[in-house]
Amino acid sequence: MAGAYALTVRTRRTQTIGSALALLLAASATAAPPPNADPALAPWFRGLLQPGTGMSCCALADCRPTEYRIKSDHYEAMVGGKWVAVPPDKILQRTDNPTGHAIVCWTPQRGIMCFVRATES
Repeated sequence: MAGAYALTVRTRRTQTIGSALALLLAASATAAPPPNADPALAPWFRGLLQPGTGMSCCALADCRPTEYRIKSDHYEAMVGGKWVAVPPDKILQRTDNPTGHAIVCWTPQRGIMCFVRATES
């Protein structure tokens, strides 16, 4: 009986460790840059930090140039062919956008994580 109990505990521990490792690997995966990305902009993209957490926007999200518009009292960004409301707390107040385009960092699970307006002249 004790042998069966030890085997069950060991199996559960192995499953738990395996699940934790899978989550860690999934969370540490970085999003790929868009085709023809300018490597000189990589430091700027890495410097985009999520409001409230200070975590990198681009380490876990897909950061891309996007179209945007103002609708009533909020911004909307084009994500996956659809207009998506940008939560006000996800707008980065940056004036140093070297791309000249609005940037949205988004994942299907978390939605918009960061948004940078286009350079306004």
